Amino acid sequence: MFEEEKLNNRAFDYYIRLRKVREYVGHHYSDTVSLGQAASVACMEPKSFSKFFRQRVGVPFHFWLTHLRICEAKKLIRASDDSITEIAHAVGFEDLRTFERAFRRHSGLSPREFKKSILSPL
Repeated sequence: MFEEEKLNNRAFDYYIRLRKVREYVGHHYSDTVSLGQAASVACMEPKSFSKFFRQRVGVPFHFWLTHLRICEAKKLIRASDDSITEIAHAVGFEDLRTFERAFRRHSGLSPREFKKSILSPL
């Protein structure tokens, strides 16, 4: 399961390059966002950006992007009656199985289990 404490979200407020990346990804998370695109937004070479991102944020870029998408998926599950497949596509996952694995890794529950827990709280 994803450990939230590894993630240094304050870095996005401190470093303008990271702030630009967060804003870009916030508008394009449902699209394919590559490390190269993020590096370009930060005005850096991909290899340098990858190292910079990991050192400042605490996790690799791709891991952070997946975490962001899962957080958005949770919001959609809470707020809509869309199917899990529709939500997966809406947050940028092309494959349902990949979405389900990522969701479980980041939240400890499958998307369906999460939806059930929202619908019938203890």
